[in-house]
Amino acid sequence: MRGRDLVGRNVRRVRVQKGISQERLAFDSDVDRSYLGGVERGEANPTVDILDRLAATLGVPLAEIFAEFGEDFPEIQGLPRGRKPG
Repeated sequence: MRGRDLVGRNVRRVRVQKGISQERLAFDSDVDRSYLGGVERGEANPTVDILDRLAATLGVPLAEIFAEFGEDFPEIQGLPRGRKPG
């Protein structure tokens, strides 16, 4: 798996596990939301500084963003669509 794909899948995996929307993570990390989408799709090539901010916002060590899972990479279900109430 390419490094960008690995990083993107891990950012998405942790974000979804913590129940954080892409918009919220982008805002809290001071990253453009469309750029974050590119990171998660493996299209963008983020700097270490951006990855560090994303990991800090997600509350995980930077190494978690580079974790390898091999062939049994967990299936990532998305968050429910739409805005949260209230």
